[in-house]
Amino acid sequence: METTRSAEALAEEANRWCEQHGVTPASGQAGEQITERSIRYYRTLGLLDPPLTGGGQGYGEKHRLQLVAVRLLQAQGLPLNRIRDLLFGRTVEELKGIERQGLAEVQAGPVFRPALGESWGVTPLDEEFLLISRRGRGLSPELRERLLHLLSGGKNRRSSGARKDN
Repeated sequence: METTRSAEALAEEANRWCEQHGVTPASGQAGEQITERSIRYYRTLGLLDPPLTGGGQGYGEKHRLQLVAVRLLQAQGLPLNRIRDLLFGRTVEELKGIERQGLAEVQAGPVFRPALGESWGVTPLDEEFLLISRRGRGLSPELRERLLHLLSGGKNRRSSGARKDN
């Protein structure tokens, strides 16, 4: 018979796993820690199956794997509705495969993957900064200078060819 745990214990176990493997959601996407509240929220969104028994108990290995998969996909910057679409109806074996693949990707380092049909443009601002645009728009010289000014903390920057006033 499968060992079950409470929502609190499930959250603690998933948080330990994430900490051990260095998995965190993309910036600003979700709270740093999974809580009982986030488990209830994920259940309402269809990201997490209902517990095997009532009373906030009865979370098993499949639930842990679902939380791990959610965190791995959040770390890639995917929104919860897309994660739900990717995870819906997955078996324990499929979820274990997602865990293995996700760990391999985390260990390999971050990789940017545009969505199918997306076009991204990269514009060098100077020798230190690049601007990445989803729509691949061009950048006017005035906007480039304003961005460089902001990136320098408001200090005066000399672009190539600018003259220095004494």
